[in-house]
Amino acid sequence: MINIAARPFLFLGVVLLANPICVQFARAGEPALPRLKSETQAAFDRYVKLVESRNEAELKRNTGLLWIDELPETQRADAYAGLKRGEVKMRKLEIIDNQKPIECPGGMIHHWVGLVFIPEAKVEDVLGVLEDYDKHSVYYAPDVERSKIESRSGADRFRVFLRFRRHKVITVVLNTEHEVQYFHDAPGKAHSRSSAVRIAEVENPGKSDEREKAPGDDGGFMWRMETWWRMEERDGGVYVQSEVASLTRDIPTGLGWMIRPFVTGIPKESLTFTLEATRRAVEKRRG
Repeated sequence: MINIAARPFLFLGVVLLANPICVQFARAGEPALPRLKSETQAAFDRYVKLVESRNEAELKRNTGLLWIDELPETQRADAYAGLKRGEVKMRKLEIIDNQKPIECPGGMIHHWVGLVFIPEAKVEDVLGVLEDYDKHSVYYAPDVERSKIESRSGADRFRVFLRFRRHKVITVVLNTEHEVQYFHDAPGKAHSRSSAVRIAEVENPGKSDEREKAPGDDGGFMWRMETWWRMEERDGGVYVQSEVASLTRDIPTGLGWMIRPFVTGIPKESLTFTLEATRRAVEKRRG
């Protein structure tokens, strides 16, 4: 989410607002605040490595760069027609290793790719929004509450701060830092790679006693997030694709009714919102 270039990245961390039900579960022995374990992190790292290998191969091929290009002809034509009507095309992904899903003990890996079409736009218009991190809190409000460029190396490397907020049964607030690099592949084509290098839950956000929890020693609503963007200019506009892989806690017994909607629903919703907001921002900047 976050999705996610960075807010462009899909996002979210955690603030379980004082909820008597949570307290009751915690008193009953439910582990409300799991810790990120080494084996959980190792499984996600392995997953991301395989995604990177697939992406590198596709970019090297330099054709059929959009996920809908893999669809059968009739479905592909319908998908392109839907994009031209302003739809967002989403797909849930899963990397298979040696013909088996990758197990992630103690965690859940969420992997989505989404695509939009922005008519009459140029790749430079899209990059103008994605790289304008100081204004992401405007472009991507209310999901992004604060944003700023912390450092920039040359024209294409950024370290950025983004503060995310999402609400779905519970409210989640997260301070995040991302390292992002952009690549200009050819005239009318570009891609980027974004890694969340720090994710910290915020407790009591906006209050005098606001504080960050130690990364990984928290509620586990967002432990890791990796984002890949692709932009391709053709058909009178720009196709913008964002792919996000994120890591959250597993769903515990007892608190599942409250945790499940957030950890399973937010990744897709955040990515959809990010793509729609990107399109709106590009269109508004172009006037």
